[in-house]
Amino acid sequence: MQTATLPDLLDTRYSARGFKPDPVPQELLDRIFTQSLRAASNCNTQPWQVHVVSGEMRDKVSGAMLAEVMSGKGPSPEFDWNVKYAGAHKDRQWGSAMALYGAMGIAREDKAARMQAMGRNWQFFGAPHGAFFTMEKYLGIMGAVDMGIYAQTLSLLLEENGIQSCMQGALGQFPAPVKKLLGIPDEHGILFGMSFGYADDHPSNTCRTDRVALSEGVVFHE
Repeated sequence: MQTATLPDLLDTRYSARGFKPDPVPQELLDRIFTQSLRAASNCNTQPWQVHVVSGEMRDKVSGAMLAEVMSGKGPSPEFDWNVKYAGAHKDRQWGSAMALYGAMGIAREDKAARMQAMGRNWQFFGAPHGAFFTMEKYLGIMGAVDMGIYAQTLSLLLEENGIQSCMQGALGQFPAPVKKLLGIPDEHGILFGMSFGYADDHPSNTCRTDRVALSEGVVFHE
C-alpha cells in the first residue's frame, strides 16, 4: 500500500467529532507515540508530558470533567485562554462555528442543542482515547510553542495510520479533577487536549473549514 505524502495528510485531515468505540491497538499507539517524540522543540527541551486515557480511566476522567461542568463552576484553566478574538480572527471563529453547527443541523437560536453539542467535548466526542498535553508551568509561551509543534506532529502521525483526532482547548478548562485522577503534579499544567480514534458517520464529521490564500497568510521578502 502506498504511503500517504505529507501534502495528502494535510489535505485529508480534519477535526473529527464523532468516533467509533473501537480502541486503537496498543502496539500501534506505542509506535505512533514513540515516533511523535521526534518532534522539534526549542533547544531540544522536549517539554511535553502527554497523558493518554483509555478504557475505564477515560470514562472516569470524562465523568469528572462533566461533573465540574454541570456543577456550574466556571472554567479554571492553568494557562491564559482568555483570548477575545477580533477582526478577521473573530470572523473565522464565527465561520467555523456556523459550519460545525450547520453540519449538525443545529439552528443558531437553539441554545439547548448547542449546549448539548458543547458538552460532547468533555465526553471526548465518543472517542475511545483522549490525550492531555501537559508541561511545567514556568515554561510559559516558549513551552506552549513546543507543545503546538508536538501536537501537530502527533495528529499527522495518527492521520497517516487512519486514526482521526480533534484538538481541544476545552480539555484544559477543568484541570483539577483530571490532575487528581491522573496524578499530575501541581507544577505541571494541562495546556490542552485531544480526542482520537476511528471516525464514525456522525454529521459533525462532514464539517470542513476553509483556509486563507497564500497572499494573506505568507509574506515573501527579497
